[in-house]
Amino acid sequence: MAKINVVLYEPEIPQNTGNIARLCACTGASLYLVGKLGFSLSSKYTKRAGLDYWDSVDLHKIESMKELFNLFPEGKFYYLTTKSNKKYTDIEFKDGDFLVFGPETRGLPQEYVTKETAITLPMKSGQRSLNLSNSVAITVYEVIRQIGM
Repeated sequence: MAKINVVLYEPEIPQNTGNIARLCACTGASLYLVGKLGFSLSSKYTKRAGLDYWDSVDLHKIESMKELFNLFPEGKFYYLTTKSNKKYTDIEFKDGDFLVFGPETRGLPQEYVTKETAITLPMKSGQRSLNLSNSVAITVYEVIRQIGM
């Protein structure tokens, strides 16, 4: 089975994280929650959004991106941002790649959005961004389309 890694850097909205956890449970993707969370994992909103899927999620709480990079020094990290012109569909994803998403209100820090592996989901001009859980779902299913599940 192909391995997909979803990374949420400092997620803020429990319902999004719960929905993404459910997606990860259903697709077999691992979920890494990195940095300070804008909610408690025991929050009723987080639990409700993830329903009874939480026990099926390969969930990891990581203190920092540096710690994640140290755990996976050979990992290939793709940074999803509205500040890139490189479309997610132009990438040839591989087994074990990491998809990194920023917090809902501010996105990823500048140091990540300027990397060669910063990618975007195309949107109509003038719009700010897609919902985080929708963005994760779109990207995860593109990885699945390419490498299987």
